[in-house]
Amino acid sequence: MDKFVFTIEEGMSLEKAIEFLDKNHNGMLPVIQKDGTLYGLITDGDIRKAIINNELSLEKIINKNPYKLNISSTNAQRIQFLRQIKRRHLPLVDDNNVFISVFTLDELYFNLKPNWVVIMAGGLGTRLGELTKETPKPMLKIRNKPIIEHIIDMFVSYGFTKFMLSVNYKADVIKNYFKDGRDFGVEIQYIEENKRLGTAGALSLIENKMEEPFFVINGDIMTSLNFEQLLEFHNSIKSDATMCVRSYDYQIPYGVITTDSKKNILAINEKPIYEFLVNAGVYVVNPIILDYIPKDDYFDMPSLFDILKKDQKNIKAYEINDYWIDIGHPEDFEKVQKDSNVRY
Repeated sequence: MDKFVFTIEEGMSLEKAIEFLDKNHNGMLPVIQKDGTLYGLITDGDIRKAIINNELSLEKIINKNPYKLNISSTNAQRIQFLRQIKRRHLPLVDDNNVFISVFTLDELYFNLKPNWVVIMAGGLGTRLGELTKETPKPMLKIRNKPIIEHIIDMFVSYGFTKFMLSVNYKADVIKNYFKDGRDFGVEIQYIEENKRLGTAGALSLIENKMEEPFFVINGDIMTSLNFEQLLEFHNSIKSDATMCVRSYDYQIPYGVITTDSKKNILAINEKPIYEFLVNAGVYVVNPIILDYIPKDDYFDMPSLFDILKKDQKNIKAYEINDYWIDIGHPEDFEKVQKDSNVRY
């Protein structure tokens, strides 16, 4: 719980509320009842308006219907909500409206990570047909925002604000929208492919001296993956390259027959379901991997992992169970538009 909250009780005073508000240093004072439930909020702005209007009754100053979210909400949800309501602070409560804490954008930006995020945004998106005739696939809008912006927002919610966008097809559409990232509160640089270089080949064009592990993510993925936990996993096991994988079930539409060498039928398995781990298009890699990528030549991430394995580097799989969808076909695009339980 925050250090300074104001409890409703007999004899409460405006002076005491102002004292607590000042000590919080965030311009916001949660007001709770004796049972711990959130009663309302007082802000610096509320105090200023009250003084101007000569209204000194604390009961009338308290906002008794404040914006709030459940403590189970994700950082991404909180940031998105704060942007919608144009606020920097948000009280968090439990299912019984008991005040737990205050989430602030200031706390997030004091905890910025040094790691870069490389978003592969140069693909043609031909499988999406007319949808990408004039618009590069990563700029298709999901709930009024381009896919890339959703990806950036999710990373920002975990404190990652340094991005490189690898662009090729209709690069100007992407560059004109994001520019240097300043309008989105992030830093954006561009890796410009003069020809298609694949999901790893574009990394050979990075000019920055990388000193920390960095993310690589395909620009057509929507996910609620916790990127901070992914990075912690990568670092904790001293991985050189970590690939996110996801369980994928495939049902064979026929009966599968098992026979012996004499063609005797040993078993009949009707329409069996097989489970595989598939590449989810999200990676964390150490700067050393850049030495394995050919310069200005087509090269993909699975090929990179294959080479790293042969060179006995430490490569790991990180299985994700979060929301994830690769927008490769029109039906995927339609599905993600309708998914009401998506956390992004």
